[in-house]
Amino acid sequence: MKTLRNGDKGADVERLQRKLEKKGFSPGDIDGVFGLGTDAAVRAFQASEGLLVDGVAGKRTLGALKFRAKVQPLEEFDLDAVSPALVSQLFPGAPIGNIKVNLPEIKVALTASDLDDKPMTLMALATIRAESAGFVPISEFRSRFNTSPNGHPFDLYDNRQNLGNTGKPDGERYKGRGFIQLTGRFNYAFFGKRIGLGNQLIDNPDLANSPEIAAQLLAAFLKEKELKIKQELLEGDLRAARRLVNGGSHGLDAFKECYQQGERLFGAVA
Repeated sequence: MKTLRNGDKGADVERLQRKLEKKGFSPGDIDGVFGLGTDAAVRAFQASEGLLVDGVAGKRTLGALKFRAKVQPLEEFDLDAVSPALVSQLFPGAPIGNIKVNLPEIKVALTASDLDDKPMTLMALATIRAESAGFVPISEFRSRFNTSPNGHPFDLYDNRQNLGNTGKPDGERYKGRGFIQLTGRFNYAFFGKRIGLGNQLIDNPDLANSPEIAAQLLAAFLKEKELKIKQELLEGDLRAARRLVNGGSHGLDAFKECYQQGERLFGAVA
């Protein structure tokens, strides 16, 4: 069964309509025509299930409706075809060696988190471009935003309750690291456990700069916000999508450039 959307017709649409009707989301006439009534029913069902509300009956929506047959996506995207040479066009300042070493880890982590679709792949790459233009996990640099004029390194982070920090030396110890620039005691604890490291990141925060772990942390962070990110991407609001990761607009221009160029470049990756 393929992905279904407004304008489709046939037996699969009729099956979809009957499933929606059975779930209590009436599409109107059961006629095998994916029109406005079916579109509205799909969107209502998606909202009810906490899915992306886009009106498209894709893998997750059809899965939630208990269709057992493998769902064929409307638009094929082959992450395996995203090569270092291709990605290097999105990272003009990155040594190709960095991309060859780290891209495989990124792809494995995205696939393991079921984020290997085109929008989330582009989101991951654009995030790396904004946070680590060299395509390598890095530690946060000192700046006026994290270090006071006469203070010790990262003292402005020491008592940030929203980061879960509890005073010196938490600011420097849990500064930004990795592809995502994971920051704060809370995030090191939460996402360390999320990727199966227990408290290892709390005890040894530099692990967040290991390529394999950095890739897993990137995927885990994006997975946590996947629904909201996809909704913003669906609406074309790249600023809002970036804010969900960074909390602000740092690196927004690089993020937008990478995402938009990737959309054009990856059009042929199928």
